Amino acid sequence: MSYPRRALVEEAAKKSGLLWLTLPGLPQPRAAWHLWHDGAAYVLTGGEGEQPLPGLPEAESVPVTLRGKDKGGRLISFVAACEQVRPGTELWDTVVPLLAKERLNAATHEGQIERWAEESYVIRLTPTDEVIEGPGEYSGDYAAVRPVPTPATTAGTPPRLLGGKGRRADR
Repeated sequence: MSYPRRALVEEAAKKSGLLWLTLPGLPQPRAAWHLWHDGAAYVLTGGEGEQPLPGLPEAESVPVTLRGKDKGGRLISFVAACEQVRPGTELWDTVVPLLAKERLNAATHEGQIERWAEESYVIRLTPTDEVIEGPGEYSGDYAAVRPVPTPATTAGTPPRLLGGKGRRADR
């Protein structure tokens, strides 16, 4: 991958909390939260309450799409090599605490890392030189992808504003 495209991938991945993965055997891409660290995206899947990404732990490579944060349009699509990060390795000890900090809406953060080591997979997605669509290129395949229903939920009810005055539009 050329330097400008590699820089675009890195900048887009750092700024966006989501990337879209085209997983084997699924009809449409799946959104996944991730952590960008040292030139690769790290994705957590599997286990109770975590994002379901079927086929990712077994995949050798997957197409990845990064969107712009401002309007949500596709910036770049590329192929990433997949590698499982195993518990107890130096990479696990470096990346998983960072992932735990980024994990929003967890039911509980107590024992989270130990639970991930037993139940989940942490997958490293390293960009390869294969670019599917770059900036300004449009194949027509990306338009209107809808999120897939998921069992993932927020940890509780949203907070309420007590004693505050509602917006004029809400009255």
